[in-house]
Formats: sequence, C-alpha cells, structure tokens
Amino acid sequence: MSRATRTALVRDDRTAYEAAAGAAVGISGIVFVVGLATLLGVVGIDDPVAGLELSVLFGVVLLALGVTVVGFGMASRLGYVDAAPQPSAGIVAAAAFTGIWFAVGAAVSGAAGIGTAGRLAVGAVLGGSAFAVTAFPREDVGSTVPVGAVAGLCGLSLVVGVIGPGWEQALVGYNATLFGDTVVPVVVLFTSLVTGWSAAKAYGGFGARGRNVGAYVLIYLVVGSILTVLVGLVAFVTVRGLPGLFGGFSVGGASLVSWPFLTNGAGLTADVAGVFPALLGTVWLVIGAVLFAVPTGVGAAVFLSEYAEQGRFTGAVEVATNGLWSTPSIVFGLFGAAFLIPRFGNQKSLIAGMLTLGFMLLPLVLITSREAILAVPDEYRDASAALGVSKWKTIRSVVLPAAIPGIATGVILGVGRIAGETAPILLTMGGGVLPGKSAAPDVLGGFQLSGSPPFVSNPALLEATSALPYQLYALITAGLSGNIENPQEFAWGLALTLLLVVLVFYAVGIATRYYFRRKLHQ
Repeated sequence: MSRATRTALVRDDRTAYEAAAGAAVGISGIVFVVGLATLLGVVGIDDPVAGLELSVLFGVVLLALGVTVVGFGMASRLGYVDAAPQPSAGIVAAAAFTGIWFAVGAAVSGAAGIGTAGRLAVGAVLGGSAFAVTAFPREDVGSTVPVGAVAGLCGLSLVVGVIGPGWEQALVGYNATLFGDTVVPVVVLFTSLVTGWSAAKAYGGFGARGRNVGAYVLIYLVVGSILTVLVGLVAFVTVRGLPGLFGGFSVGGASLVSWPFLTNGAGLTADVAGVFPALLGTVWLVIGAVLFAVPTGVGAAVFLSEYAEQGRFTGAVEVATNGLWSTPSIVFGLFGAAFLIPRFGNQKSLIAGMLTLGFMLLPLVLITSREAILAVPDEYRDASAALGVSKWKTIRSVVLPAAIPGIATGVILGVGRIAGETAPILLTMGGGVLPGKSAAPDVLGGFQLSGSPPFVSNPALLEATSALPYQLYALITAGLSGNIENPQEFAWGLALTLLLVVLVFYAVGIATRYYFRRKLHQ
C-alpha cells in the first residue's frame, strides 16, 4: 500500500495565522461594502446597529482591524509565523503612505485652525515619518504599522465622535462645506481598502506572493465598487423611470396592447405624453451615423493596414485619429453647425445630425478596425497567396472575416457614446421641446425619385427633429409644460427609455460579434 505524503507546496490545512489574516481580509471587504452602501444613501451613518450608531460601529471595527494588522506584522517580525518578507515594503508603498500621512497631517492641523505654513510643516513631518517607517524596516513591519496607524486614527475619530452624524466643516476660501454623511463613508472606504491590502499581504506571507494577493484584493474591491455603482445607477434610473414608462399602458380593448408613452408624442393633442418622435429620431441618428462611419472607417483601416507603406503618413493618420477620438463632443457639434448645416438648406436637419455623429464615430471605428486587421496572423495572408488568390480577394475573404469581431467591438463602444450625446444634436438637428407624433421623421417613406439631379431626395432627412438626449436636456433646462401631468415622472421615464435604447444597441452589437466569432471558429 502506498504511503501518502504531505508537502509544503500542497496542503489542505491552514494555520491560525492564515485563518486570522483571511478573516481580516473578509471583514475589510464587508466594511468596504457597507461603507459604499452608506455613501450611496442606502443606509445612514446614524442608523442603530447592535445598540450603536453605524458610524461608531465603523470606528470600533476599524480600530480592531488596525490592531490586528499590526499584530500580523509583529508576529512575522518576531518569527512566530513562517513568512518570507522582503527587506523593504518598496518605494511605491513608501510613496503612497507618505502622501496619505501628509494629507492626514494637513487636514488635522487645518481643522485645528493652524495656518497654511503650519499645515504644510505638520504634513511634511508626518509624511516623512511614514516614509521612514515604510521604507526602512522589513516588509512585514513597513506594510502593517503605517496601515495600523491610519486605521487606528480613523477608527478613534469615529468612536469618540470627532466626525460623525451632524458633523460639518466649512472649507474657508473654497465656498464649500464637508458633511459627516459624506466624510464618514469616504474614510471608511479608504481605511478598509488599506487594511484589506495589508491583511492580504500577511495572508500571503508577504514577499512576492503576499504582494500579489494584496494587489488582487485591491483590484477586486475597486472593480467591485465600480460595478456596484453602475448597477446601482441603472437600478435607480429603472425604479424612478418605470412609472413614467408604463404610464397609460394597458392590454386589451380596441388594440391588443396600448403603450402611449412609446407611441405618442408630447404635444398638446396627445392624451398621454409620449416620446415616440424622440425615440425614432434617436434610432435614425444611430443608424445613419453607423452607415456613414463603418464603411468609411473600415475602408480606411484596410488601406492603412494592407496597402499603405508604414511611415510618416500612417503615423500622422494614427496621431490624428487618436486626437479626434479624444475631441470633446461640443467641438463636433460646432463643426456640424458651421460646415454641414449651411450645405443642407442652412437649417437644422436630421442628416446634419447623422453626419456629425458619424464623424464622431469614425475615429474609433478606424482605430479598432486597424488594430483588428493588424492582429490577423500573417499566416492567413501567406496561405491565401500560396493558393494564387489575389490580394483584394484575400482581404475580403480571409482578413476581414477574421477581423470582424474586433471591428464589432469598436462599433459597440462608439455607438454607446454617440447614442447619448446631446451637444452635437443641440447644434445640428434639435427640434421642438415637446414634439407631437406628427413630428416623427418618416425616413423610409420620404424617398422621392426625380428626373433631375440628385435624382433621389428625402425631405424627412432635411427637417429638424428631436432625439431622446436632446429632449431630456430641453425638458430639464426649459421646464415641462403642456398636458404633462407629472413632469418628474415623465422625465425619468424618458431617461429610462434612453438607457434602454443604448442597451439594445449594445445587445445587437454584442450578438453580432459573437455570431461572427462563432462562424470564424467553426
């Protein structure tokens, strides 16, 4: 019978030290989540928990975490646990804690009424001390003692009520005031981040493994908070917008389904105010911009990647496209107002808005398409050329199909930006604030044939119309009027409709990308 052995590389049991460090990481994560909920207003800092105000309970937990992480460092330094710390915590950690303690010193001395020179001096002394404590001792001490001091100071401030419910501090010279409802959650979030990082390093035994574990904890908490805020924002808009979106909604009667908010306009003749013209205008805007930008951008990317010699010209184009993608949207709106509107009847029009948003989308399509084409392996091109296939047919049949998932990603990102833009629409195509249903653009039915150039015309493209972001902006700035009984409910319903339209475009783009990706790997 074989004899089972246990090695240090693979083991199932954990020491009490690792269990305690893991528990500290978990508690820091819980405190971070509750602090985020407090910042978002889900709970209040004065809510009672276990007989204590939440802010006081935060302080008790932070004090305990501060003492705990210092204990981890001391246990490693005195050799009570098996760890592999580096000779120093590193210059990055030292610089970070220098900045933290400089800010703490300046803030505390400022609250005590000390002048600017005194605040800088106190901050410099504390920052220099933090640098020395972090950089010079061994990693287990340098990564825990400054963290424990931060957690202890913050926790003590919350426990004794230095900051808490009802606290406020006027910022002299800035015309602003800090309130406890905001400062306490921010302090809790920051302190839980650094204690979680320090405890994670202790859990990993410091050294390279400890630094990796600490970095993962920071990344998880920060990314998790960002996702939480985004999900919370979507949920908030959804909850506030559903009453307006489903206002007047009914099933049965003369029509099978009646949804006036999506099928009516917001004019005076509508029984229930709706967003149909703005909704249709947004859809046509995005479609027109995509039809202009995608063929142009992909064609330019093909030329730059497959035909043009890599040199100053291609480098200049790359710099220009990157600069154009970072250009503020109001600049594109001014371009549309100055250059496009005079060429389309000297008035705001749907086609001017389409082309303006198309120019906004074009740089990203070009950048992502070029990167996607360059990412196609040269072996694909060589294999096609070895079979005697022409260069253009190789590009059309081999390179572009392989690059479509990357191109679709760029289009998805670009559509997400242009669908919610307001400034370009305001300057190039904005119609009435409360358009009636008759103001909806009839693009498909507006095409007309003639015997003279340009042989095909469409008056609907040359008329001003509305769009969801423009109508929302106009309603907020100019106020609501007419037959809208609940202005706030209508505005939130309009915001939810815009959000859903953007998500639908995202869904269509993602489905397209996955479809071509699956075909590519069949």
